[in-house]
Amino acid sequence: MMSDPPIFNRLALIGVGLIGSSIARAARAQGVVRSIVVTARSVATRARVTELGLADQVVDTSTAAVAGADLVILCTPVGQCGRIAAEIAPHLAAGAVLSDVGSVKAAVVADVTPHVPAGVHFVPAHPVAGTERSGPDAGFAELFINRWCILTPAERADPTAVKKLAEFWTALGANVETMSAEHHDLVLAITSHVPHLIAYTIVGTAAELGQVTRSEVLKFSAGGFRDFTRIAASDPTMWRDVFLANKDAVLEMLGTFSEDLSQLTRAIRRGDGDALFELFTRTRAIRQGILSIGQDSDAPDFGRSHDRLPPVPRPYAAEGE
Repeated sequence: MMSDPPIFNRLALIGVGLIGSSIARAARAQGVVRSIVVTARSVATRARVTELGLADQVVDTSTAAVAGADLVILCTPVGQCGRIAAEIAPHLAAGAVLSDVGSVKAAVVADVTPHVPAGVHFVPAHPVAGTERSGPDAGFAELFINRWCILTPAERADPTAVKKLAEFWTALGANVETMSAEHHDLVLAITSHVPHLIAYTIVGTAAELGQVTRSEVLKFSAGGFRDFTRIAASDPTMWRDVFLANKDAVLEMLGTFSEDLSQLTRAIRRGDGDALFELFTRTRAIRQGILSIGQDSDAPDFGRSHDRLPPVPRPYAAEGE
């Protein structure tokens, strides 16, 4: 029985942190590309990628990486995407799919689109997956299993290119959803960006408390605070760029959050136990909803095992397109 052909021939990854290195591992494990070429800004990172054997080729520049690639994924902080797109544009192969993994989409679309040459298909993407770790050693092939990858193609995007990229992410274990870049940014502002901002704030507040020593903060950290420290340990460059690039949606959600926090403050001050109980009941239901659709496990998130990669679905190849 003959195996299905790869979805793409040559995958170029620009940046090999947690997401980029996980894509490389998963793509190789699933055989969805014939070859992988990567580049990274740091000489040390490129050397480590070579040591780990994550790619068939490690090159020094982005322009060298994209030569002959039919899938190019920008795995850098969102603030760098426009500059890199301008740099690689003259070297992109005709018919190539250009994508990214940024957790902000409207700003990336605005920065990248002006540089995309005719005949190249830009399909922005956001795999909603990750850990607090970074660097090529942090990645693992199972990162995307049962997580969502959101595609935000333009209305006039080539449907074949969109379908092909969707199949790529499905093969890596992800569930694929398509929406507008603007709607994506609003949704992610409340589900990801504001929670990170709150975590950074709470951990920063704990570090600055004069009446509580640093050793006490570390020694007596309860589960809730430990969860916040995990989130607050995320890559500072990436999250700086996220907040600056999605500031309108983040500020809108922060305004709503501030209003809700004021109501909670009043309930505590007035001893309004009924209001507190009602709120906590509603929020508990959200957690149960996340568990019921399989987006998390109720097992402790310390050393939690991960599912294995699923068999590779190949509807695209089977249709002979």
